[in-house]
Amino acid sequence: MSEIELRDVRKVFGGDVVAVDDVSLTIEDGELVVLVGPSGSGKSTTLRMIAGLEKPTDGDVLIDGQRVNEVEPQERDIAMVFQSFALYPHRSVRGNLAFPLEARGMDDGEIDDAVREATEILGITELLDRKPSQLSGGQQQRVALGRAIVRDPRAFLMDEPLANLDAKLRTEMRSEVVSLQQDLGVTMVHVTHNQEEAMTMGDRVVVMDQGEIQQVAPPKETYNRPANRFVAEFIGSPSMNLVEGTAEGDAFVARDADMTVGLPTGLSGVSGEVTMGIRPENVELVDEPGDYTFAAEVELIELLGNVQIVHFDVEGREFLAELHPDVAVEQGERRHVRVAPGKGHLFDGVSPRSDRIVPEGETVVADD
Repeated sequence: MSEIELRDVRKVFGGDVVAVDDVSLTIEDGELVVLVGPSGSGKSTTLRMIAGLEKPTDGDVLIDGQRVNEVEPQERDIAMVFQSFALYPHRSVRGNLAFPLEARGMDDGEIDDAVREATEILGITELLDRKPSQLSGGQQQRVALGRAIVRDPRAFLMDEPLANLDAKLRTEMRSEVVSLQQDLGVTMVHVTHNQEEAMTMGDRVVVMDQGEIQQVAPPKETYNRPANRFVAEFIGSPSMNLVEGTAEGDAFVARDADMTVGLPTGLSGVSGEVTMGIRPENVELVDEPGDYTFAAEVELIELLGNVQIVHFDVEGREFLAELHPDVAVEQGERRHVRVAPGKGHLFDGVSPRSDRIVPEGETVVADD
C-alpha cells in the first residue's frame, strides 16, 4: 500500500493546451479515490502522470514521500488497468496472468502460487486454460484485474475499466472492484466519466473540469454540499435544477419567469444576483396555489418503475421533478409546483464556478 501525492501539478501539451492545471491532491494509504468529470476534464491525464506515462510540465508527483517525476513507469511498482482489457490473444488466462511475473524473472513455483491466489480471489480458477476469445466481457475484465493483482503492486490505477461492459455487468463489476480493493487493502485511483460509478465506489470523489479540481469530498458530501454550480449540475441523476435570479428578503425570484421560491434554511440574509439549485427529489406538486408555488406545464413523463421523472416547462425553461409513481400527472396539463420548504442551494452568481453559499450554522468540511 502507498500514499500518492500531487503537488501543484500542471500538464501542457503542444506549448499551449493546458490539460491539467495546478492540481494538488493527497490519496491516503489504502484509500479508493475516484476522479470524475466530463470528457477533457484532465482526469485521465492526471492518472497517467501518476503512472509515469506522462511527465508533469510543472509540479511534483510523490509516492510514499518520494518524488517520482523522473522515475520510469516500470520502476514505480504501480499496476494499471485500462478501458481496453489488452489481453494477449495467443495466451491462455494462465499465460496472461503469468506474463508480468515471467518478465520479472520469477521462478515457476512462485508464479504458480501467485496465479493461483489471484484466480481464487477473482473466482476464475476454472478459466485458466481458456483463451481471451473464449471469455465474456466480465471474465476478460477479471483477468485484466488478476494480471494487476499478481504483481502485488504499491497501488492500482484504473482508467475507465468498466466502460466497455453492459449496464448490468458494469454494476456487478463495480461492486466486485470495491470488494477487491477493501479485501486487499490496496491504494486505488479510479477514473470514470460516470458520476453514478464515482458515487458508489469512492471513499472520496475528486470532481474535475477543464483541468482543475472542483471539489474533493466523500460521495455524500459531494451530493449534499456541492462546492459550486458545476459540481451541483454534474453530480446527481437527474441533474439539479439551476435557476438564475435574485435573492430578495426571504425569497428567491427567478429572472424572466414568474417563479418565486423560499430561500433555503439558514440563508435568509442573502441578497443580490444568485443561482437557486433545486434537486428534483425536493420538488412537490400541490393542488392549490400558495406561498412559493409556481405554475408549470408537463412536457414529458419518464416512468422508471420506482419513480417518475416529470419534465416541466416554466416559461420556456425545463424544470425536473422526481415524483412517486403513484402521483397522478398527465402530459400537457398545468400544475402548481412547490419546492419542499427549506430545501435547495444558493450559489453566489450565475457562472459555472459560482460557489455554493454556506448556510448559517452549517459545518464547513474542508477539501483535501
